[in-house]
Amino acid sequence: MPRPSIGDQELALLHYLAEHEPATVGEVAAGFGEPLGLARSTVLTMMERLRAKGYLKRRQLKGPQSKGVYRYSTATGPGEAMRRAVDSFVANTLRGSVSPLVAWMAERGEVSDTELAELEALVAQLQTARKED
Repeated sequence: MPRPSIGDQELALLHYLAEHEPATVGEVAAGFGEPLGLARSTVLTMMERLRAKGYLKRRQLKGPQSKGVYRYSTATGPGEAMRRAVDSFVANTLRGSVSPLVAWMAERGEVSDTELAELEALVAQLQTARKED
């Protein structure tokens, strides 16, 4: 069963945690939430939603002073979450067609040489896969 999609802020939190894991809610609230003006309770809610959706896991710290304190880490990493978000966007917003996205990229004209090379490699990969089918 695929995981539910996540919002932009949840994805940003997932990226932050992937770079700073494992981390407590307090650590994430200080490093991620405070610069964005998010309360600790908001960060906790976001982290628990991500855990409920299967993107985060947690383990309780050991020791008498650690009661109720958990360290969170990514269950799958932000890559899967990003793929889900793109899949949802293409399926729901673009109605299954990537052409509007490619047209937007062409009109915007701000594709770097590196991004263009990545796109060309992906197109070549798609063409190879089609020839094999």
